[in-house]
Amino acid sequence: MAETTGISWTDATFNPWIGCAKVSPGCDHCYAEVSTPSRTMKIVWGPQEQRRRTSAGNWNLPLRWDSAHAHFFAQHGRRRRVFCASLADVFDNRADSRWRDELWALVRATPNLDWLILTKRIGNVAGMLPADWGDGYPNIWLGISVVNQDEVDRDIPKLLARPARVRWLSMEPLLGAVSFQGVLANPNNMGDGTNALELIDWVVVGGESGSGARLLPSGAVERLRDQCGAAGVPFFFKQWGGMTNDKGGCILAGMEFKAWPVTS
Repeated sequence: MAETTGISWTDATFNPWIGCAKVSPGCDHCYAEVSTPSRTMKIVWGPQEQRRRTSAGNWNLPLRWDSAHAHFFAQHGRRRRVFCASLADVFDNRADSRWRDELWALVRATPNLDWLILTKRIGNVAGMLPADWGDGYPNIWLGISVVNQDEVDRDIPKLLARPARVRWLSMEPLLGAVSFQGVLANPNNMGDGTNALELIDWVVVGGESGSGARLLPSGAVERLRDQCGAAGVPFFFKQWGGMTNDKGGCILAGMEFKAWPVTS
């Protein structure tokens, strides 16, 4: 929806449609539900509510960003990162499948963009990927939102079962201390003891902000930082959260505040 964004781990946001339903404890205080576009377009959240496709002008934005790649690369030394979708879920089964097909076509038409796709519905992904997905589109980072130990245990093995060039986790709002000990990359193969975190390319962590924000558990961020450091996984700490939305990177001594996966 925007060429610039306040989301510190991406460069731009794009929403092919708007609307969703709450499926996780992390959704309780969903910012997208009360966002200006949602309120302006009178979109109601819920499993049976209609999703609303965004305008043709909005769909043209990624094409414009792709065509400006040379200028962006000269400034930043990398491709533009586009978060899709901040006000919806690409793998929402309530969304029109034709819109999703159009989205895959748009991704193919914009090879100079890195598309950061984040879902809370990893169980839907296998049946919604395009036929030519193969080992993953080279410009898609496939991510899942996990906010507590139950979601880590349940959903990360599902993410690892899907082919992707980059796999990442959004652990915000982090609602509890999380351990990757015993979370295996291949839980169905009892002889494979690979820790799931070793196969994750990037971890984003942050506290909840805004009205009624739930506080980060004491020590939870540091514990995640240490686990990522031991596994050599890039770690991005966004914010402590709370009513003031305080940043806290300086407190996490010994770990780079902004770390990114290595991509081509």
